[in-house]
Amino acid sequence: MAQISGTDFRKAVETGRPPNVVKLFPHSQALIVSGKVVDRAMLAKGKAMTIAANGRNHFIIRGALAAAQRANSAIIIEIAKSEGGASAYCAVNYWNIARQVDAVCNELGITIPVAIHADHYGIKSDQDIAAAKIEIPTLFEAGITSIAIDASHLPDDQNLLASIALNPCVPKWAALETEVGEIKGKEGLSTVEEALFLIRGLNAHGIFPDWIALNNGTTHGIEASDQGIQVELTAEIHGSLEKYRVSGAQHGTSGNSSERLRAIASQTRTTKANVATALQMLSWGLEVNDFGNAQLDAQGNFIKTQDQGVTEDMWQAMVAYADKQGWKGGNYKKLNLPFETKLLGQAREVRERMCKRVEDFVYRLLLEVFNAGDTAPLAIEAILQANSYDLGPKADRLEDPAGWTEDKIRKRAAAIDSDKGPVGNFDD
Repeated sequence: MAQISGTDFRKAVETGRPPNVVKLFPHSQALIVSGKVVDRAMLAKGKAMTIAANGRNHFIIRGALAAAQRANSAIIIEIAKSEGGASAYCAVNYWNIARQVDAVCNELGITIPVAIHADHYGIKSDQDIAAAKIEIPTLFEAGITSIAIDASHLPDDQNLLASIALNPCVPKWAALETEVGEIKGKEGLSTVEEALFLIRGLNAHGIFPDWIALNNGTTHGIEASDQGIQVELTAEIHGSLEKYRVSGAQHGTSGNSSERLRAIASQTRTTKANVATALQMLSWGLEVNDFGNAQLDAQGNFIKTQDQGVTEDMWQAMVAYADKQGWKGGNYKKLNLPFETKLLGQAREVRERMCKRVEDFVYRLLLEVFNAGDTAPLAIEAILQANSYDLGPKADRLEDPAGWTEDKIRKRAAAIDSDKGPVGNFDD
């Protein structure tokens, strides 16, 4: 395993932490970096992606960081707008996640680079754009170092125009993710034409996303079918975007087999893989299969593993609460907010086994599935070579801005032949 020298680590802490992180944590030894650093490390290794662990609770954050340290891997800790925004169903949110990560890194002596990502910052209307211009800067003030501006719920022209309108709110040093196509499973799959439209239009306006997320056949939450990620479609779209040097962000990995995830890492340009539901279930102590999908009994209920995760009494309390609210299946995620303090109040050995279950799962993913082992030194090398927290864009402007005015964007979008799939409020 490649080792990071103490000298290199200290220099990376001095030069690689963005200004917002330095201001918040002036005496910290946690290497919180821009998401650009993590993306570059995966590209440097090649055929590698790291976990973007949705920190729905504190135990997931601790377990994922411990796993990345063991694997010597750069990692992303994230929370989505639905999970941790203004209407959050988790106690971990956009405004406290960086503080939790920094505290855990210093407590546990974590020395691998960590990016803090605001995932699925959803834009679904003009009103959302106006509110976002106020709210997005507050995320970076709170220590976020990477963001996904997700206007994929809107038509193609509005998606692009919203992303252009909000780009001034994102610091140039921060990593940027964009998205085309809502995550709807096998319906409304993204196309080469749609992806090129979005990336070309952004490029013309001097915006160079680090990642693009697609609707490539997967779903958020519990994967009920064997459809899963379409690797060939993903590779085709990534190939069409090659000259724009954008990496892939894979959403909805929970429930996809290890073989399919290995294929995404090895056959596409994906460097970021979101994992949320599986980690939540693991921390609670539920029975899961090889790839993190929660198992159900004959009555369709989750199966609690004895002496794993939360105590049996706590689990019964959680089930009773969910029953009272009428929550089933994926809606168990809403238990995170009312139970976070209760879970933190359990005995140390219970809290530690919750974290360990997450740690072991993430460690296996990073090493055996995602090929992310030993990417931490590559991330630090990128910082030291740049001698800065700002690695700059991967691409140059290739498109003529004159061809991408608002009027021409709308005309181009009207000519795109695509099937967006069923209409609805699909989960972020």
